[in-house]
Amino acid sequence: MAAGTGSYGRRFDSGRICLDLVATAAGTSGARERLDGPARLAEWLVASRLVPRGTPLTSVDETWVARFRQLRACVDRLMTAELAGGSADGALDRVNALSAGATPGLRAVRGKGGVLVRALSADPACGTLLAAVARDAVELLTDPVARAALRRCEGDACRRLYLDTSRGRRRRWCSSEVCGNRERVARHRRRVKAAT
Repeated sequence: MAAGTGSYGRRFDSGRICLDLVATAAGTSGARERLDGPARLAEWLVASRLVPRGTPLTSVDETWVARFRQLRACVDRLMTAELAGGSADGALDRVNALSAGATPGLRAVRGKGGVLVRALSADPACGTLLAAVARDAVELLTDPVARAALRRCEGDACRRLYLDTSRGRRRRWCSSEVCGNRERVARHRRRVKAAT
């Protein structure tokens, strides 16, 4: 998934849509709440590629925001429990229930210049989009290869989750440019302070 740009700005790409949703929470990498209203949720739905660009999202309202935040909390609890070797059965039940729903239907349509582009087969509904994210979480948790690549950023103020697809599986931070750089600067300051 390519990072989205626009009014939503450059987004974090964890490698999975369910982890991208978790990254929208306040406190991940020192960030503020990213799903703070219907307009921001609509922007995230497009940036995350859950809905194709240009899809009308006029039905997105505060109930959608609340439902996506609830799913986000469940996915975060599930992934945290998975990393710790524990269980989060209540969150698992909720994610399973949502993933059982129908996901958005896709179709190919001719865009500019006759190129085929993705379009939804019907107006997006909150339940179908939640089902797509929940199903992604189920697929991640039940795929041994993907689950083994699940990591939490080691940055001091960061809680982001991501899939480590690096060579050697030695990635430590969600972003080398942000959290990795903060850690290198802090290490340098500690060395300078210890030398004085």
